[in-house]
Amino acid sequence: MGTVLHVCTTCKGQSFDPETDALAPRPGRVLADAFALSDLPPGVTVQEVECLSACTMGCAVALSSHGKWSYVYGRLTPDDAPEILRGAGLYAASADGIVVWRDRPQIFRKQSLARIPPIIPPMEP
Repeated sequence: MGTVLHVCTTCKGQSFDPETDALAPRPGRVLADAFALSDLPPGVTVQEVECLSACTMGCAVALSSHGKWSYVYGRLTPDDAPEILRGAGLYAASADGIVVWRDRPQIFRKQSLARIPPIIPPMEP
């Protein structure tokens, strides 16, 4: 199983105003569309989700892979798509999901909302 970049398509982002932006696509949808038009890093697939429960911190994405740490990032914009994909590629290439701090995109250093440990299989009897 490769790396999955989950993108919340319902995120309103930080500046979405439901009154003035009611007819505009939500920023999360725009971000997902940007990934669909991009060349993805090797081993990375995009999975659209309807909510990452980071509503006050949208746009939000998550990175996960079997046996690796998972991450949730927020306060992103559709303009961040190239840096998100660069970070996803670094994550995919890592053994455990931990990318060296100085190599991470700036948005991943400053806008991490959660770091979730890998699921460890139960010990055999």
